[in-house]
This record gives sequence, structure tokens and C-alpha cells, in this order.
Amino acid sequence: MGLLFWLILCYLVAWTGAQVSPGIASPEWYNALNKPTWNPPAWLFGPVWSALYTMMGIAAWLIWKDYGIKHAKPAIIVFLIQLALNGLWSQLFFNFQALGWALIEIIILLGAIFITTYLFFQKNRAAGWLMVPYILWVSFATALTVAIWVLN
Repeated sequence: MGLLFWLILCYLVAWTGAQVSPGIASPEWYNALNKPTWNPPAWLFGPVWSALYTMMGIAAWLIWKDYGIKHAKPAIIVFLIQLALNGLWSQLFFNFQALGWALIEIIILLGAIFITTYLFFQKNRAAGWLMVPYILWVSFATALTVAIWVLN
């Protein structure tokens, strides 16, 4: 049941982001943006984020399962903060179309992910490794956000 809780929590954040994604909301605005040539195709985002949210949920569950909230409080709190920041980025970028704020926010998000990953590694190496693809993807997303902000 614990694993299910963490997965549902992560998928709930994914769902809130999907509600404002270009495929559902404001496709005209997003399509009209100037994007770098290395912008991934739209179909790639869904599968990548699905895998990342699954890995994040499993990582959080491993920490919770091994240590509980009491003994992993900093790691769990920072995980929840980065998860909230993750959901906020989609709102800022797609819903509010605030590219500058989204850029500032994703830099803060990336920092929170690094801290979460570090804390997870201290508790459970598998949980830490499960966060690494997320760091890589959000690093790429940060570069993409910078490029879109500059181009527009």
C-alpha cells in the first residue's frame, strides 16, 4: 500500500501538469513559440515523464519503507517540495505562459532535485540512483526552458 501511495502522489502531480500541457491546453500558444532545433518531438514527453514519475514514486517509497517519516523526515520533506515545484513549473510555463518565471522556478526545482537525490543516496543507494534520470531530464528541460525564453 505504501508503494501505491507514493506512485499515486507522483501521478497526481503528473496529471495536474498534463491538464495544462500543449496537447490539452493552449496548443496554439506553444506551437507559435520559437524553439531550438534540438527541441524533442511532442510524443516523447509523455513516456519520459511517465517513467520518471514512476521512478520517483519508487524512490520515495524505498526511503519511506526503510526509514519511515520520522527517520527520513528531511529527505521526505525535500522530496515533497521538489514534487510541488515540479507541478508548479507546468502551471507557470503552459498555463500562465510566464517563461521568465518558469525559468527561475525550474532552476530552483533542479536544486531541490539535487538535494533530494543526495539525501536519498545517504539513505538508500537504489533510491538515489532512481532519481538520476530525473536530474538528467530536468537538466535538459532547464536548458530547453532557457533556449525558449531567449528565443521568445
